[in-house]
Amino acid sequence: MKICKKIVLSLLTAAIPACGILAQEVADSLRLPEVVVTERYSDREIRSSAPVQIFSQDQIRYLHSLQLSDAVKHFSGVTIKDYGGIGGLKTISVRSLGAHHTAVIYNGISINDVQAGQIDIGRFSLNNVELVTLHTGQNDQIFLPATAFSAASSLVIQNVRPHFDKGKRINGSGSVKAGSFGLFNPSFYANTRITDKLTMTASAEWLTSKGEYPYRLQYGEKGDSSSMERRRNTDVENLRLEGALFADLSPATKGDLRVYHYRSERGLPGATIYYNTENYSNQRLWDRTFFVQSNIEHIFSPKWVLKGDAKYNRGYLRYLDPAYLGPGGKYEDIFNQHETYGSLSALYRVFERLSFSASSDLSSATMHAERKKFTTPTRLTWRSVFAAKWVEEQVISTANILYTQTFESVRNVEAAGNRSKVSPYLSVSVKPFTGTNLRIRAFYKNSFRLPTFNDLYYPAVGTRDLKPEDTHQWNIGATYAVSPGKNRTSHFTATLDAYRNRVKNKIVAYPTGNLHQWAMINVGKVIITGMDLSVEGTITFTEQVRLRMGGNYTFQSALDKTNPDKNTYNHQIAYTPRHSGSGRAVIQLPRVDIAYTLLWSGERYYNNYNSKEFLMKGYSDHALSVSKDFRTRLGKIDLQLEVLNLLDKNYQIVRNYPMPGRSFRINASFNF
Repeated sequence: MKICKKIVLSLLTAAIPACGILAQEVADSLRLPEVVVTERYSDREIRSSAPVQIFSQDQIRYLHSLQLSDAVKHFSGVTIKDYGGIGGLKTISVRSLGAHHTAVIYNGISINDVQAGQIDIGRFSLNNVELVTLHTGQNDQIFLPATAFSAASSLVIQNVRPHFDKGKRINGSGSVKAGSFGLFNPSFYANTRITDKLTMTASAEWLTSKGEYPYRLQYGEKGDSSSMERRRNTDVENLRLEGALFADLSPATKGDLRVYHYRSERGLPGATIYYNTENYSNQRLWDRTFFVQSNIEHIFSPKWVLKGDAKYNRGYLRYLDPAYLGPGGKYEDIFNQHETYGSLSALYRVFERLSFSASSDLSSATMHAERKKFTTPTRLTWRSVFAAKWVEEQVISTANILYTQTFESVRNVEAAGNRSKVSPYLSVSVKPFTGTNLRIRAFYKNSFRLPTFNDLYYPAVGTRDLKPEDTHQWNIGATYAVSPGKNRTSHFTATLDAYRNRVKNKIVAYPTGNLHQWAMINVGKVIITGMDLSVEGTITFTEQVRLRMGGNYTFQSALDKTNPDKNTYNHQIAYTPRHSGSGRAVIQLPRVDIAYTLLWSGERYYNNYNSKEFLMKGYSDHALSVSKDFRTRLGKIDLQLEVLNLLDKNYQIVRNYPMPGRSFRINASFNF
C-alpha cells in the first residue's frame, strides 16, 4: 500500500511543475479528431452520439442562478434534491439513477467524496464559470482520464480561461449580489498576463445570508388549518478562494496549475414538525475543501499526444448537534478525507477519421475520524481504459472498455473485499440525409458505483460484504437543427431521446433489530424508462431586438423491481416525478433585456410505497429579471434585478423542507 501511495505522489510531483494542457490553435493545425471547432455550443449537442446539454456563461446569466444547482435544474432528465434555502444540501440525480452515479468534474478532474459518495453541488459558484455541461452516458471526447469514463453521467464545470484584447495585460470582473433573507454576495476575479507565455487568474467570493424565510405550514388536507411559520437556523457563510496559472511552454506543450480553497459554516434547519415549530433544530455543519490540481499535455507529432493529470485533495467536515439527548448532552463528528490522484493518457490518430486513446489512473483515498476505535479506511483505485473514435460527416461512433480494480484496507477490523469490474460502452450517431441536419443516435453503457465508506464502515450501519451497484443504460434518440437565416430563425435545435436504465444490487438501508439500527444491504433492483425532449431557438427581429427561447420536458417511469412479494413492487421510486420540465425566454431590446424562467414538476411520492398519504403535490416556480448594461471608458457595468418564485408559491422539493417564497435579488457587476 505504501508503495502504491508513493507512485501516486510521484505522478503528482512530476505533473505539477510541468503545467500543461493542449494548445487549441496547435491542435487545430494538426487536425486532431479530438478537437471539434464549431461556431455554436449547440452544434456539439446535435452532433454528439450520446445526449449532451450545455449552458454557456451568457446563458447562465439569464437563468436566475446564484449557485450551480440553480442552473442545473434546467437540464432535462435531472432531479435536484433541494433541502431549501441557500445553505441547504443539493444533490443531482440524472435519469433517476441517484446522485452516486453522477460524476462532478471540475476543470478536467473529478471531485470525489469517498465518505458519502455524493457531491453537494450547491457549494459551487457560477461567478467565474464559462461552461456547464451535462453528459448522459459518455462524453464523445475520448482523450480523457480513465475516471471520466466510470460514471453513468457527468456534470462538467469549466472555468473561464484568460483572454486579452490586444495591448491589455489585465482584465476581470467584480460583482455584488444582495437580496432577500439577508443575502450579501461580493465576488471578484482578475486575469493577468505575466509574460507572453505565462498568464494567471485569481478569484475570490464571499457569501453570507441569514436565510430565515416565512412559509405556510399546512395541517392535513386542503381546507384544514394552517399557520405561517418562519424557517430557523438557516444562516450560511461561504468563502471561496481560487487561483490558476497557465503556461505556454512551447507551441506543442501547454499546461495549468490550479489551487482551490472553500470553507463554509451553516445551520441545518431540519425537517418541519407539526405543532412543535418553536423547538427548531440548532445543528451546525462546518466543511472545508482544499485541493491543488495540474495538467500537462504535449503534442509529439500529428499522430501522438500525451497528457498527465494530478491532484491532491483534503476535505474536512464537522457536524454538531448541541441538543442531542444522549450521553454528554451533545453529538459531534469530525471527518477528514485525503485523496491523492494521478493519471496518464495517450491519444493516437491512425488517420484523419480514426483515433485511439488509452488512459490509466491511480488514486488513494483515506478517511479519518475523531472518534474512538474508528476503522480509518483506505481505498486504492486503479482504472484503465482503451477507447476508439470514428469521425466523419455522416457517422460519429465511439467505443471504450474500462477496467476498475480496488484495494481496501482498514485498521482494527476486517476490511471489505477488493473489487474488479470490466465496463463496456458503445455509441453511434448517423446523419441519414445529406441535405438535412437530422441525426439518429444510440448508445449502451455499463457502469457501477462502489459502496461508500459510510455504506461499509459506519458504526452499527455499515456492511462489509456489499456489492457495487451495477447499472446498464440504453438510449436511442434523434437530433435536428435548422440552418440560420430561414424565416427569421437564426438558430433552432431539437433533441428527443428515449432510454431504459436497469440497476442491480442497489444499496438500500434496511431496519434490523429496531428502528434505531439499520443495515446497508444489496436488495434493490430498479427499471427506469423515460424520455427527454429539449428545444431551443433564437428569432432575430432586427439588429437590436432578438428573442431566445428554450424548454425541456422529461417523462420518467422508475419502478421498484426488487421483490414481487413486497408492497413496493412496481411502484415509482421516491422523489421521482413522472412528468417534469423547464422553460426559459429572453427578449433582448435596445435598452434592456427581460428574462423569464420556469421550473415545474408533477406529483411524486416521498416513499417507495405509492399510497395517497405519501403523495406530494406538483409545483411550478417562475422567475423574472430585467437587466441593463452601460459602457464606460473603464469598462462595462451590468445591472440586474431578479424576482424569484414570482407567484409566491408554497412548495417543497423534499418532504418537510419548505422552499422560500417570493424573494428579490439585485446584481451589479463591473467588467474591466
